[in-house]
Amino acid sequence: MRGPAIMTLAAGVLSAIVLAQPAAAAWREKFEVYGVAEGDMLKMRGGPGTGFDVWVGLPNGTVVRVHECTQTGSTRWCEVSLERARSLRGWVSWAYLREL
Repeated sequence: MRGPAIMTLAAGVLSAIVLAQPAAAAWREKFEVYGVAEGDMLKMRGGPGTGFDVWVGLPNGTVVRVHECTQTGSTRWCEVSLERARSLRGWVSWAYLREL
């Protein structure tokens, strides 16, 4: 391997490490839903993507725990459980979560 091939491989490995770290560290941390438009809710789905059924809507300020995250297309999806109903687990877009 030379030049561009090594750079491409290094970039791929670095991306995998960077993307994996928040998911691994986050499962113990609390996050809250934020940035959802007024009058709307973040959709908790049965799987990581818009093709999965919506289970519940989460308003801004809802506290969740992140268990794992995965990239699907251009969206990062995280499996979360509700702080007040831990047995309810589903998937939400990472873009609408912020660490507490």
